[in-house]
Amino acid sequence: MTGLFDYIVSYSTALESFLVVLGALIAGFLAKFFLNKAARQAEKTQNYWDDAVVQAGRRPISWGIWIIGITFAAEIAAGDSPAEIFGYLSDVRNVAIVWLLALFAMNFIRLIERSLIERNSSGSDISLDIATIAALGKLLRASVAITGVLLVLQSLGVSVAGVLAFGGIGGIAIGFAAKDLLANFFGALMIFLDRPFSIGDWIRSPDREIEGVVEDIGWRSTKIRTFDKRPLFIPNSAFASLTVENASKMQNRRIFETIGLRYEDIDRVKHVIDKCRLMLAEHPEIDDQEILMVNFVSFAPSSLDFFVYAHTRTIEWESYHSVKEDILMNIAQIIKEHGAQIAFPTQSLEITQMPGLRSGT
Repeated sequence: MTGLFDYIVSYSTALESFLVVLGALIAGFLAKFFLNKAARQAEKTQNYWDDAVVQAGRRPISWGIWIIGITFAAEIAAGDSPAEIFGYLSDVRNVAIVWLLALFAMNFIRLIERSLIERNSSGSDISLDIATIAALGKLLRASVAITGVLLVLQSLGVSVAGVLAFGGIGGIAIGFAAKDLLANFFGALMIFLDRPFSIGDWIRSPDREIEGVVEDIGWRSTKIRTFDKRPLFIPNSAFASLTVENASKMQNRRIFETIGLRYEDIDRVKHVIDKCRLMLAEHPEIDDQEILMVNFVSFAPSSLDFFVYAHTRTIEWESYHSVKEDILMNIAQIIKEHGAQIAFPTQSLEITQMPGLRSGT
C-alpha cells in the first residue's frame, strides 16, 4: 500500500498537469457550445452589437483557454525546476491575455465598422457617412493598439510613466520635423468631424482649379477624380484655407435665363410672360416650394428682355439639363404661339435728306 502511495505521489505532478490540460479541453468545448448558442440567439435580434460581441469573442476566448491551461500545466510540470525559461511563463500568460483582449477589441470595432458601412450603403437612416465611419474605426483601432502595447510593457515591468515622458519629449521633436505631416493629419481630422464633403461628393473650389468627385479621404491627402478622369491628390491641410463648394449637398438646381423679344412684339410681352409663368408653375419637375419668377426686366438695345427664375427638383447634372432643355423649348413654343419672335442683335439706320438738296443731285 505504501508503495502504491509513493508511486502516485511521484507522478502527482504529471497527473495535475494532465488534469489542467483536460480541464482546458473541456472548457474549450463548453465555450464553443455556448458561443454557438449565443450566436444563434443574437441572429434573432435586430441589434448588431450582440452579434459583433459574439463573433469578436470566438477566437480570443478559445485561444485564451488554451494559453492559460497550457501555461498553468507547464508551471505545475516545472515544479522547482531551476530552468530559467519556466520563470517567464507568468509573463507570457499576462502578455497573451493583453494581446487577446486587444484582439477582441479590434475584431469588435472592425465588425461594427463593417455593419455601419453596409447600413449606410443600403440607405439606412444613420448620421455618419462612410468616410467618417472608416476614420473613427482607424482611430479606435490605433487607440487599442497603443493601449495594448503600454499594458504589455507594464506587465513586463517597464515603467509606463517613463515611456510616456520620453514619448512627450520625442513628440515635440517629431512635431517640429514633421509639421506638414501633422497639419495634414489634423486637416483629415477636421474633414471627418466637420464633414464638409464625403466620398462620392462632387466638390469644387472657387479659389483654385479644383473640381471633381471625391474618391478617397486619407490621413495625408484627399483623392479627387476630375471630370476629364485625371486623379487629383490634395494635401488635407489645404482644406483649412480653401473655400469648398459641395454640389452634391445642394437641395435644388437653379434655372436662370434672360430671353429677349423684338420691339415689334411689345403688345405680346405680357401674354408671353403670363403663359411662361403658368407653364413653370404646372411643370412636374419644377419645385413649387421655391421662388418662381418670370418678369419683364429691361428695354435692351435690340430686345425687350424678360427673365425666367426657377428651381428644379432634381440635383443630378444630367437630369437637370434635360429639365432645362424642356423648359426652354416650352418657352420657345409659347413665344411662337403668340406670334412673337426671339430677338437677335439688330441696328436701325435712319437716312434723312439734308435741307436744300434735291433728289438726284
